[in-house]
Amino acid sequence: MQIQAAIVLLIVFFLLLAYGTPVSFSIISAALVTIIMFLTPNFGMFISAQKMVGGIDSFSLLAVPFFILAGLLMSSGGIARRLVNLALMVLGRVPGSLALTNVAGNAMFGSISGSGIAAATAIGGVMNPLEKEHGYDETFSAAVNIASAPVGQLIPPTTAPIIYSTAAGGISVAALLMAGWIPGLLWAGLCMLVAFLYGIKHDYTIKGERLTLAAAGKTIWEAVPSLFLIVIIIGGILSGYFTPTEASGVAVVYAFILSVFIYKSIKPSEVPKILTETAVMTTIVMLIIGASSVLSFVLSFTGLPQAISSLLLSVSDNKIVILLIINLILLIVGTFMDMAPALLIFTPIFLPVIKNLGMDPIQFGAMIIMNLAIGTITPPVGSVLFVGCSVAKLPVEDVMKKLVPYFLVIAAGLLLVTFVPAFSMWLPGVLGLL
Repeated sequence: MQIQAAIVLLIVFFLLLAYGTPVSFSIISAALVTIIMFLTPNFGMFISAQKMVGGIDSFSLLAVPFFILAGLLMSSGGIARRLVNLALMVLGRVPGSLALTNVAGNAMFGSISGSGIAAATAIGGVMNPLEKEHGYDETFSAAVNIASAPVGQLIPPTTAPIIYSTAAGGISVAALLMAGWIPGLLWAGLCMLVAFLYGIKHDYTIKGERLTLAAAGKTIWEAVPSLFLIVIIIGGILSGYFTPTEASGVAVVYAFILSVFIYKSIKPSEVPKILTETAVMTTIVMLIIGASSVLSFVLSFTGLPQAISSLLLSVSDNKIVILLIINLILLIVGTFMDMAPALLIFTPIFLPVIKNLGMDPIQFGAMIIMNLAIGTITPPVGSVLFVGCSVAKLPVEDVMKKLVPYFLVIAAGLLLVTFVPAFSMWLPGVLGLL
């Protein structure tokens, strides 16, 4: 019966997706059809509704709309250009400095906005014309921007660990946030290495007058308030002044004051539009979370996670082989599914497997988020890949050649995060969060 349930669930889900049905409705429909195989239709509908409401009835999920709103305020608040200026001031005359600046800008802006698409659009929109002006190859510039755009989904503050915590049964959000720092910085560092070597090879060095002390001071003064948001959130959580949920509220207040009153890049009349966009995005995320709660019940009720765990463990008793299979599946999933639904669907499926292998759920959190983030820049349908190419006004096939070195080094980084626990576990351990 488990095999039949799995087949029905997958067929219904992927058929609905193929016909263009929204992910949330595909999940609910597939789960409901599978439930009816075991329960009466009326009872199945009742259970589904109950699980949907229960799935979003969580205090920690209040952080999601607040972080979305903070990200939109920062995205609309002229932050990108200030962060780019700071990175360029630091990296100025290093070979490939503009490409390195793109990576640094994506890491900083992506962590603040929590979106790879937002980073690729905002930072790429600033950097691509600047790099073209200094003689950089356009396909190389687009590749740098695309490869580094998802980094912010690992570096806090970001919503991915909160969603993973919900799917994994309430694992410490603070520990998960800290677990993403080193993998995120590793990803950015590897992209910088590729860009640096390419910059040396093609003599991409900025020549001209050095920045004056006054100009440098102004650049730092303008950028530091933006970066201070990260300090407030992470510092407040680690010091115990507020929880991650409360930190999200603090982030909104700070981002509002910064964008409206200090930078004055958002007019008060524009705030209602931003609030409306936040409400729409929150509704989408919450609907997916509610739908995935129904799916989690179905998976638990039918015993599918245990069956999949047994299947994977029967393929091989080698931990390395099983983890490589899981990585491959997650990479494929990440190319066509957004982060939130993928985390909610596949976390409960693979969590029993990794526990059997002796991997800590915190480490698996960093691993699954990194996998799904890589999927956003991977063909055939990686969302950040297409957005980055659109921003650069280049066809995907022209950029793909220049992306290959980045894929190789990012894959190496993923293997380190997968097989070396210290990359994700050391920082939470040092901070006493484990």
